[in-house]
Amino acid sequence: MALAAHNDTDGGGLKRRGLMLILSSPSGAGKTSLTRMLLQRPELDLTLSISVTTRPRRSSEVEGIHYEFITHKRFEQLRDEGELLEWAEVHGNCYGTPREPVERALAQGRDVLFDIDYQGTQQVKAKAGEDVVTIFILPPSMKELKSRLERRAEDSGEAIASRLANAANEIRRWRLYDYVLINDDLQKTFRELVAILTAERSRAVRQTPGIEAFVETLLSEK
Repeated sequence: MALAAHNDTDGGGLKRRGLMLILSSPSGAGKTSLTRMLLQRPELDLTLSISVTTRPRRSSEVEGIHYEFITHKRFEQLRDEGELLEWAEVHGNCYGTPREPVERALAQGRDVLFDIDYQGTQQVKAKAGEDVVTIFILPPSMKELKSRLERRAEDSGEAIASRLANAANEIRRWRLYDYVLINDDLQKTFRELVAILTAERSRAVRQTPGIEAFVETLLSEK
């Protein structure tokens, strides 16, 4: 599977390899808000990878925007046929990334944004290598994490307790990521994310074809 693509929309006009930007965090740490903020900036030109899930849709969620909500039978079919780039079971529900939309976006030279957990991140990294940039978002404290989950008012007390218990396991995985940000201020964390994206897009390894052509032209000048 070709997970590399080229993009000629960076300000300098150089073609570069597309990247896959992965954000992970414990539930309630701010990953969803940061993802939304990134997508609301058209100049960043990011395409969101929409995951499929077997869990019920929340009242605040829109089909095809937040997730594709499917049955367990359909999920198992996609998984068994190799149509998922990654998949995992979280809180008793299954989540996965369909392969075909990601391949199509990268073939068009678009950078793809992923909102997935550490299990999915490792699966994507194993398949995509240098095309992947991973960022883990930490809450400022466990007390604040609990408060955010309660304010969200979308989960039962039992579900919140389960998410908090799982958060500790996720937080211990921070070393698996390229970058780690503490989300104590949403706007500051967003600025840090944009800085990382800008720097990663400028890495020579991502722009090699465009730079090679530019250098050949540059050296041929008299």
